Amino acid sequence: MPDANVPNTITGRDAFLRVLKDEGVTKMFGNPGTTELPIMHALSSAPEMGYVLALQEAVVIAMADGYARASGKLVSCNVHVAPGLGNAIGSIYTSMMSGTPMIVTAGQQEQGHGLTEPLLYAPLVPIAQPVVKWATEVSRIEDLPRILRRAAKVALTAPTGPVFISLPGDILNNEAAIDMGDVTRVDTAVRPSDAALEQLARRLLSARKPVILAGHEIATSDAFAEAAELAETLGAPVLQQTVAWGAHFPSEHPAYLGALNRDQKYVRRVLSDYDLMLCVGADVLKMSVWSETEPLPETTKVAMIGLRDWEMGKNFPAEIALRADVKETLKALIPFLKKLGGKQLADQAKASLAEISKRNWSAQRAQKAAKVETPTTKPLPAEWVMMRLSDKLPRDAIVVEEGLTSTATLPSYFPFRDKNSFFGNVSGGIGWGIAAAVGVQIAEPKRRVVAVIGDGSAMYSISALWSAANQKLPVIFLITNNEGYQILKNRLKLFHGNHTPIGMDFNDPPMNIAKIAEGFGLPSERVDTAEGFDAALDRALARTDGPTLIEAMVKKG
Repeated sequence: MPDANVPNTITGRDAFLRVLKDEGVTKMFGNPGTTELPIMHALSSAPEMGYVLALQEAVVIAMADGYARASGKLVSCNVHVAPGLGNAIGSIYTSMMSGTPMIVTAGQQEQGHGLTEPLLYAPLVPIAQPVVKWATEVSRIEDLPRILRRAAKVALTAPTGPVFISLPGDILNNEAAIDMGDVTRVDTAVRPSDAALEQLARRLLSARKPVILAGHEIATSDAFAEAAELAETLGAPVLQQTVAWGAHFPSEHPAYLGALNRDQKYVRRVLSDYDLMLCVGADVLKMSVWSETEPLPETTKVAMIGLRDWEMGKNFPAEIALRADVKETLKALIPFLKKLGGKQLADQAKASLAEISKRNWSAQRAQKAAKVETPTTKPLPAEWVMMRLSDKLPRDAIVVEEGLTSTATLPSYFPFRDKNSFFGNVSGGIGWGIAAAVGVQIAEPKRRVVAVIGDGSAMYSISALWSAANQKLPVIFLITNNEGYQILKNRLKLFHGNHTPIGMDFNDPPMNIAKIAEGFGLPSERVDTAEGFDAALDRALARTDGPTLIEAMVKKG
């Protein structure tokens, strides 16, 4: 308790929570240990700080990542000292890749005690530093508010991302008269100069056949409407960036063709038809594995809009690169295009959109759906499961996806209608999806969240099912079980011609994920027929007082 004899004194732990609240943090995700007990003690007197317990540190961060991505709010994550922070690093890496604004804290041994190298001790800042925007340790209680204020500012300033603070136990438990400071926010919603906008407009109008590459800054800038108007103004087709880890453009828009994949030869073939690619807040042709084929044809030039100047010209030279907010830039660019292009542009755009409509996402979906038959054998074809799921979900449903089985087909059937329609794994580090869905559902309580997860990915964060049950969240977890790491099997065949995988199967003994989920308190079903899947999904959609799990047995390959 504060010292009554010293005016305006406060403990470090109480100051910590007070500043977080003042910075707009309303949710803390955590897995506590002994070094976090001061914070847990303070939380008992701060019920307004909603605490969500996860059962492992990587799960903590992934839950918070989902919450922050869906809500757009700053979030707090509290993990244990060195081993706990180590457990969390993979998930923090994912949050860094997605630019998620979060303050990650870990309790540290009392200052001076660390000199004796006690159990669980290690310097924390060097562990976190490679995967955050800023990392520091508090050495004086008087500095705690200033550090927290700076951390919030850094995390929320575009390009956003995670920050880390090490909190020694004595800092949290000590008392002092502290200046609590004030909130600082940096407005990055800037647009380019008129001269730069006119230059870009004239370059777009001079292009024989431009294409728009839609990226995640369209979502983070809330620029769905502006991006759609840009496509309509130019009559240009739209492709989503190669790592389609979110909803970056409305799927049902007549200009949308779908997402590029990470096959360099395929991307090069697609882009060879266009002489100018306008990258709007996008990762420019990020790939997975090396190829001797460059994905960008020499005849396709590049222009870029976005806030991450590091990405501009990084791998491919950009004729024009504008470091600016996507929404504000497009709002200002479109009038330039209309003025300079006039009626000729309007007529060309109309004709172009009519041509694109014959091969856009909606046309492709209809063609694919017509070829998918209701299965009469088991296990289930994954493509049918994804199509059926998409058909039965409510219009405002949110899908959180992590799994090869679904990645290949789900975006072809499930329409992205707004920036929160879809969340995927940006980093490739698996184990994110189940936990992220918990955070997304907390952020979006009025919308139905469905997590579509592969069996291999599910095992990395299966404990997050308990948190979903504990919070009584109506998440539907759809686990597609093909009894192995199918992506590794596919690539082993592709890269090495090897058809006898070792260490990639889960069938000896086989896993029963539905039974595991039951142990966490979730009503669960295992299905392997079309009728069984339909009935299980209907029951899951009807339940609104907690999570459910459906384990769909799907064909391998």
